[in-house]
Amino acid sequence: MQQVSLNNQLITPSKVVCIGRNYVEHIAELGNQTPAQMVVFIKPNCAVSSTLASSHQEPLHYEAELCFVYQQGKFSAVGFGLDLTKRGLQSTLKSQGLPWERAKAFAGAAVFSEFVSIDTIEDSLSLTLEIDGNVIQAGGISQMIYQPATILADLQTFLTLEDGDIVMTGTPKGVGVINAGSRFRGQVLQHGEVLVTGQWLAAD
Repeated sequence: MQQVSLNNQLITPSKVVCIGRNYVEHIAELGNQTPAQMVVFIKPNCAVSSTLASSHQEPLHYEAELCFVYQQGKFSAVGFGLDLTKRGLQSTLKSQGLPWERAKAFAGAAVFSEFVSIDTIEDSLSLTLEIDGNVIQAGGISQMIYQPATILADLQTFLTLEDGDIVMTGTPKGVGVINAGSRFRGQVLQHGEVLVTGQWLAAD
């Protein structure tokens, strides 16, 4: 089973629960419609990785996300995550009205920084993604359609979350292709102070 680090200790998420289309500008950049209800999909434990790949049967796209660890009925920790997507395949599946799992749930499709404990989730919580030194994505809770408390309450109406599960809360605008050799740096900030940083070199 794949693991992530929380306060320098390894934990094993049973699954990664992902929220799609949670930023208005990202919806627009992909030409999607704003959904009537929260979009939810799941990545299995085998999707969890610390290695950033640039391809998996086709070129991959990055999507930077604020991510939370669920423990004892609440979101107890925050980290930076990259939701890797086979965009070409996803577009084909969507056009046929089929599920996204082949494009979103493959092995290595969820890359995470370390997670750090938090007492509360404040509106100032945000992320930045730099690629080769340039800020490519930036966003946070204040821009979300569904904020973390709403996400958790909704998920608990139909899904059992196990301690250690990770919830990815959607991506702001600026998604794109991962180029082999590019250097990625993702940060989670609160009141402008860095809480956690993840760094990766995109592999072939």
